[in-house]
Amino acid sequence: MVSEIAQTDNFNDKTNIKVVGVGGAGGNAVNRMIAEGLQSVEFIAINTDAKDLLRSDADVKISLNDASSRGLGAGADPEKGAKAAQDHQSDIEESLKGADMVFVTCGEGGGTGTGASPIVARAAHQQGALTIAVVTRPFSFEGPQRAASAALGIENLRKEVDALIVIPNDRLLELSDRTIGIVDAFKTADTALLAGVQGITDLITANSYIHVDFNDVNAILRGAGTALFGIGSARGEDRATQAAEIAISSPLLEESIEGAHGALINIAGPTDIKLQEAAAATELVRKAIHPEAQIIWGLSLDDAYGDEVRITVIAAGFDANSKKQSRPSPRTSRNRRHLPRCRFPR
Repeated sequence: MVSEIAQTDNFNDKTNIKVVGVGGAGGNAVNRMIAEGLQSVEFIAINTDAKDLLRSDADVKISLNDASSRGLGAGADPEKGAKAAQDHQSDIEESLKGADMVFVTCGEGGGTGTGASPIVARAAHQQGALTIAVVTRPFSFEGPQRAASAALGIENLRKEVDALIVIPNDRLLELSDRTIGIVDAFKTADTALLAGVQGITDLITANSYIHVDFNDVNAILRGAGTALFGIGSARGEDRATQAAEIAISSPLLEESIEGAHGALINIAGPTDIKLQEAAAATELVRKAIHPEAQIIWGLSLDDAYGDEVRITVIAAGFDANSKKQSRPSPRTSRNRRHLPRCRFPR
């Protein structure tokens, strides 16, 4: 089923959205979002590392320092990260007041992000905010200890959020050139976190031709548990369906979207998009998920996209007793080689 949605010309959405970057990777992702022009959200950076926090461009900065840590970080120890967040819980709660939607973003496997993120998410959820975590799983080259820490951190975070999107860093490597440097590899992870957050916020905040409101997003993601996220872009003939196909088979998806009872679809492109194009793309996604799934979609039109159509799909609402199919490692192809470049047309 497809939800009823309204066409708006000058919609002024009052949804209060906050994005919280926790730890070093979360802070880097927030800086990237700010640099790329993500609008209509408030940014919060939370860290035990004083130097990292000084580099943050966030609107609000919360230092999780005490006499023992001296602002030197959590030393890759999630227990220290959790304890630091608990000691500053009142500051965290104060920063989240009034939020309708809170994104918690971090790189799993370290100390602060892994340990403090569940504390932040719990505070947001207890205040009634729709709480969504968008996190990365560490690269394999970071070692088994970090991977194990990340796995435990992800499960702890899952208990505190409405929806959890996990982006595997190893898949990002397979989307990148073999000669990519380590700095650029981590920047690619920042881009993926940005895209995960933007794919949802744009549905609500963008000056869209077909607008989706907060209640629509809330209906899909509230209490959804695991959520899967994919993006695709294409040009030329059949661009919309090609973009949709890339999105639902995206290497960013750890598992298949088959069985999802809800999906958010954001279609963005130039003003010459045909109704048939949008309908065909949405139908392709519909056939890939549960036959009775609720689909909510938005359409953003701007000629700054040129000939490109970009589609973001967030699938959620999987049966607790259904076993989602793991996705194989992606084949390198011309259409899937790179993450679509994030753009914010005015």
